[in-house]
Amino acid sequence: MVEAFEDRLDVEAAREILARIKDRTEEVIPAEFVNRLLDGENTVKVWREFREMTVDELAEKAGIGVSDLSAIETGECDGSFGSIKKIAAALRVSVDELA
Repeated sequence: MVEAFEDRLDVEAAREILARIKDRTEEVIPAEFVNRLLDGENTVKVWREFREMTVDELAEKAGIGVSDLSAIETGECDGSFGSIKKIAAALRVSVDELA
């Protein structure tokens, strides 16, 4: 009986997740991108490529210089908090997701 109740809770949880995906309040990220993040690849670059943006497009949308963005993506510099905040907003992710 306990197992049946737990199964029902799992089904309800899955339905809630699917509903959030359908109404776009939950985002699905393909394993390819998740694996790149887990492998330690630069988070800004991975998210930019997931959003299908060029360096120029992201720099413009974030209001920062292309050279600054390139330096962040290559690891030459970490970028200021202000720049990271702008990049996160442009990528529609939290600052924590870029950390």
